[in-house]
Amino acid sequence: MSIELFRNDNHAVLMFTDLVEEDGQAVQSNQFLIVDHGVGAIIDPGGNLAYNELFVTISRFFPPQSLSYLIASHADPDIIAALDRWMTSTRAKLVISRIWERFAPHFTKAGKTEGRVIGVPDAGGCLQLGENELWLLPAHFMHSEGNFHFWDPVSRILFTGDLGVSLMSGAEAARPVTDLSGHIARMEGFHRRYMVSNKILRLWVRMARQLPIRMIVPQHGAPIEGKHAIHDFFEWIENLMCGVDLFDDRAYQLPTGVVDGQQNRVKPLLRAVG
Repeated sequence: MSIELFRNDNHAVLMFTDLVEEDGQAVQSNQFLIVDHGVGAIIDPGGNLAYNELFVTISRFFPPQSLSYLIASHADPDIIAALDRWMTSTRAKLVISRIWERFAPHFTKAGKTEGRVIGVPDAGGCLQLGENELWLLPAHFMHSEGNFHFWDPVSRILFTGDLGVSLMSGAEAARPVTDLSGHIARMEGFHRRYMVSNKILRLWVRMARQLPIRMIVPQHGAPIEGKHAIHDFFEWIENLMCGVDLFDDRAYQLPTGVVDGQQNRVKPLLRAVG
């Protein structure tokens, strides 16, 4: 199913939330198609679980063979594991942090990415897309070392990768959240573990508040829409302790359990180490 996040005569943004089978084996993920004046790009195209359905689905709106860019917030498998197939089926270039520029080819056969990877410097930049630009915003350590968010000035949508993630089904992810009060519980556990520190969140909020944002759209879960909800989201993450803020020596101890590969559980370690 496609969700139209924005459309005018020359510009369209579509979101796909349910292309991966929800059998509990893989996390729900969103993919995005953005088209401006006939030039198309996919943001965070996903892994092999999403590839076939995404290719067929976007064909109804835009010819995949004509895509100009595959834009990746970072290099996790749910972002670009299907890179080999996209490199074969399109002429698109991969846009990704310079940190991951030489790692991304590991997802493909030898030579597939030659001359087709645009490495983005840490400071980001503006990528020409049709007659407009897509802003590549620094979002490092949220959660990846080299990480970018993408702001579309036409639709005023901010694509935030793993920031703003909520854990839910594809059907639920299709409905934007306009009141954050009941939604934080679905975000909190993920953000406490996957965001690296409160310092990084505060620096990001200071930057993001300078933009006119109509909607924040993460790579997992529901968009956050409207001035009130976006304000509350900024307030929440600006004060969230997470990642290294929560770790101490209790997290770095010698093992006390045995991983049982047959029963897929951890059992107590019955003998001393050494």
